[in-house]
Amino acid sequence: MEKDFNINRSQPVIEILDLRKSFGSNHVLQGFDLNVFAGENVAVMGKSGSGKSVLIKCIIGLLPIDKGRLVVLGESVPDLDHHKLDVLRADVGFQFQGSALYDSMTVRENLEFPLRRHRDKLSGIPVDDLVLESLENVGLAHAINMMPSELSGGMKKRVALARTLIMRPKIILYDEPTSGLDPVTGKEISMLINEIQQRFNTAAIIITHDLGCAKVTSNRMVILHEGKNYAEGTYEEISHLNDKSVKAFFI
Repeated sequence: MEKDFNINRSQPVIEILDLRKSFGSNHVLQGFDLNVFAGENVAVMGKSGSGKSVLIKCIIGLLPIDKGRLVVLGESVPDLDHHKLDVLRADVGFQFQGSALYDSMTVRENLEFPLRRHRDKLSGIPVDDLVLESLENVGLAHAINMMPSELSGGMKKRVALARTLIMRPKIILYDEPTSGLDPVTGKEISMLINEIQQRFNTAAIIITHDLGCAKVTSNRMVILHEGKNYAEGTYEEISHLNDKSVKAFFI
């Protein structure tokens, strides 16, 4: 059964039309289309080098696009200046594949870091309260004074997610959230992604090679193939397509 709670399909929070991005002669995105709606998790799967990470870096403005329509929360990303792009990023959380924690900072200090740039967004709430609440949301309040070197791989993923949640984003972009984890911990992270979706009604794009993660977390799946949205639908719909390029993911 499709998990379809709390999705508002009246207005997309991410609109992508004919998105194109090349690096010299390497044409990565070749007319990619996708709408993501409020409260919806969309898993994007594709072969290594197919452009999955390039896609979410374009969405957040880390890479400029060559052509196409890219609107996030009503803002045309290619048209934003540095200041307006910075404001938009406060509402779009980016979950890096390698967690990207600062090794020299405690867990508390890692979570406080994004507040330095965007303190005005949550100025009415004490920093200590925001840090503790975010860690409680991922089940790691006890790790507040630990260093990244003291954390397991799964704990690092949770702390990185807490750092994303501290800004209370409307959209979260996950880049391989279960990579490098054992199957049990990977499933725990997938379930946590669902809990965040339900609790905060976030929209998300989940870049993953993990079929189990895509099945558990997604309302819709997209197959990124030859730079385009090659196939789209629920996990069940995609898994039953009679297409060799799609079936390769389910073998």
